[in-house]
Amino acid sequence: MVELTDKAIDTQAILVGMADHSTGAVVLFLGTVRDHAEGKTVTHMDYEAYTDMAIAKMKAIETETVARWPIRQIAIVHRIGALQLGDVSVAVAVASPHRGEAFEACRFAIDTLKKSVPIWKKEYSPEGEGWVEGIIPEIREK
Repeated sequence: MVELTDKAIDTQAILVGMADHSTGAVVLFLGTVRDHAEGKTVTHMDYEAYTDMAIAKMKAIETETVARWPIRQIAIVHRIGALQLGDVSVAVAVASPHRGEAFEACRFAIDTLKKSVPIWKKEYSPEGEGWVEGIIPEIREK
């Protein structure tokens, strides 16, 4: 399951989707909006994505993760739009026969997503607002 959504991420539905009697481990990573970054206060955030490319890259991460580890189920969901403090911005869940592979695969999926998927965030603070700098996806290069 790969999804971009402008609605709250339903973590319970993701966990239900991981149900498989052949697995002994489910790892769920949740990224949430925190109240600080780089020494500044953060009040809320906006996320934007190049949707078609983001979905394609997320599916490629799903495919590579399943090819590298004995994964039975995987879900990668990212939220876009306006998010408040504490909101879940990204969820990655992996079900595998053993915990070691589940942890490794989940870590790989979220780290690869953060590096390669064209999703951008704007942080708002009492001092102003600004896009968070990081790795610039190929789509932004000219």
